[in-house]
Amino acid sequence: MADETLIATKPREQTALSDYLREPFSRLRGEVDRMFDEFPPRFPASNLGIRYLASLPMPALEMKETDAKYHLAVELPGVSHDNVDISVEGDMLVLKGEKKDEREEKERDYTISERSYVAFERRVSLPKDSLVDEITATSENGVISIMIPRSQGVTEGVRKIEISTKA
Repeated sequence: MADETLIATKPREQTALSDYLREPFSRLRGEVDRMFDEFPPRFPASNLGIRYLASLPMPALEMKETDAKYHLAVELPGVSHDNVDISVEGDMLVLKGEKKDEREEKERDYTISERSYVAFERRVSLPKDSLVDEITATSENGVISIMIPRSQGVTEGVRKIEISTKA
């Protein structure tokens, strides 16, 4: 073995093109996850996790649109319409309310007393063609129906631009 030099080479890892293209997205996802981990919680008890956030009261909404109006149906079982406030703030329809429940059960050997209080708020962005001054609401069987009339002259910010040619 005269002047032979042995060079140890590490086998080169084969990476596919998809791995090469996926890597920046993996870094981006890691940064977004880190950002949300460091973001202060909106609710003090949100550290309890996803189950807590999923249990927050949010009334169910059903939205329908016709040529003349928008119709929102808000399901609020067990909530009196006296405990619901509907208002318009800027371009947002705001629904606020609360549900109070008290139960007391007295038997011979024991007494049970329970109270619960739940507040909710839901915001819905109003379309540009909404006639805010003519919004009406009715309540029946735990469902509040909100009628939002539409203006016929307002377009949704879409304008056709003609293309001309130079001679």
